[in-house]
This record gives sequence, C-alpha cells and structure tokens, in this order.
Amino acid sequence: MLRFYAADEVHAALDYVQLADALEAVFAAGAEVPVRHVHRLGARDSLLLMPAWSGATLGVKLVTVMPGNSGRSVGTVQATYLLLDRATGEPRAVLDGEALTLRRTAATSALAARYLARDDAQNLLLVGAGRLAPYLACAHYALRPTLRRVFVWARNPSRAQTVAQWLRDQGLPAQAVEQLEPAVREAHIISCATTATAPVVHGAWIEPGAHLDLVGGFTAAMREVDDAAAARSRIVVDTYAGALAEAGDLLSPLASGAISRDCVVAELAELIRGERRGRMSDTDVTLFKSVGTALEDLAAATLVVRDT
Repeated sequence: MLRFYAADEVHAALDYVQLADALEAVFAAGAEVPVRHVHRLGARDSLLLMPAWSGATLGVKLVTVMPGNSGRSVGTVQATYLLLDRATGEPRAVLDGEALTLRRTAATSALAARYLARDDAQNLLLVGAGRLAPYLACAHYALRPTLRRVFVWARNPSRAQTVAQWLRDQGLPAQAVEQLEPAVREAHIISCATTATAPVVHGAWIEPGAHLDLVGGFTAAMREVDDAAAARSRIVVDTYAGALAEAGDLLSPLASGAISRDCVVAELAELIRGERRGRMSDTDVTLFKSVGTALEDLAAATLVVRDT
C-alpha cells in the first residue's frame, strides 16, 4: 500500500549519524544518477526532475520553482519525492521533499567535513540564517561532538538571533554574531547557506587549517566565496558533473584563471573509497562545494521507508 510520509515523519526518521552513514555507503557503492532535468514553465517558473536508482529502489524528486509564490504566502520552492520498487515499478512511498532535502543536504555536508575538517575543529560558523542553516548546524554537531561554539551570522541580525536561539533550545552552544570577518577568522568550519550572487566570505579572512562548506549557491550566477578563497583551498565537490556545470563558486575562478581544473582534487565518492585525499596537512584550507545530487535523496528516502 502506498504511504505518504509527512515532514515531521521524515525528520524523525533521519537521525544525522545514521543518515551520514547511509550516504557514505551509497556514495561508495555508486548509483545511476542521470543529469537533473530542468523544464521551463514560461518565463519564470521551472519544474525539476531528479531521478536515481540503485539495487531494489528507484526514486525521483519533483521540484517546482515558482517565484510568484512570494505574493501568495506559499514557498517559492516545493518538492515531493516518489520512491518506487526497482523491479516492478510499483510506487512504495511519497515523501515530503523539503524535509528530505534539508536533512540529506545537511548530512552530506557533515559527512564531507568528516573527511576534510581537522579532527580538533571546535568552532563552527553558519553564514546565513535561512531554512537550511539550523539543519547544517545540527548535522555538523551530531557528527562532531568536539564542537564547542556555533556562531551564526546573517545580513539580517534578527534572523541570526532567531536561529541561534533555536539552536540553543536544541542544546547547541550557539550565539549570533554581528561582524562576519572576526567570526570567519575564529572558525574552524565555515558553513555557508546563502543565496548570494557576490562573494560574502573572503579568502584573506580564512585561517590556515579551516574548512569551507559551501551549499547555498546552485547556479553559475551565485557566489559565496571569492576567487582568493578558492585559490587557497583544496577543493572537493559532491559530484564533478553537478558542481563543474552549476557552481558559480568554481566556475567564476576557473573562468578568471584564479584556479585550474586540477585544483578540484576529488569528488566525495573518491574520498570515501580512499582513491583520493582531500586534506593533506593541518594547515590546508579545504573547500567542499555541494550543489546536490539525486543520489542523496534516494539514500535518505530509502532510510525513511526502511525505518518506519
């Protein structure tokens, strides 16, 4: 019987440590993940289809992007996930796509930091206070109990205060900060989840040994860090196919000559399988650029259905 999993059920089923372990296994094993299909619906609206399949499961996330929803009191981005039986094609479950995306994105960032951040990292900085930010903090904190401070910065200070308070309510040692540069200089892990189209974090601010986690930008026109930050970093991507086609944080410095293709040293699956190394020393600056892959949705949806 086809079952619908609401947002609260999806969140409850996806413990960050278990999800990160499941993602690690799926990245290592691989899956069939076609390029994301984007269909334009007129001048502004879009429909995205993100399919993937592996073993006994097949799934597709349907995402709509409707900028006009801001005037309708409805979120601009809506998402639904459909999980099917790989052998028969029968639908098994429909899941809230936003909850699935928030959890899998955050867990993937924390998984990458497991390989790229220093073992003794203690200070996490969230740059941005949007929908994803608190989930990123919780995922990093779950996988890295050495964290002692969580800073939250946003262009809107009241939003930063709200997120910091929510995190404190969850037991995290969070505080809002008003000045970004000093917070970057103190941070060991810098997690950016913004919709910026111009760099927010600058390479000159980043201390040796820091890890950059960039998840906000998902088009060539979006930037969260400048060319200097990219040039200082050993860069790892979630997938070559996605990041090198869509990530402005890589495409812009590649186009300017600030970095070469060789500066992108690995994709996440290669780190997990031990085929390549990200961090080589405690003084390296590492950078993980994520634009999202349907592989993550498939792993998360399978875990929800298995555990409920």
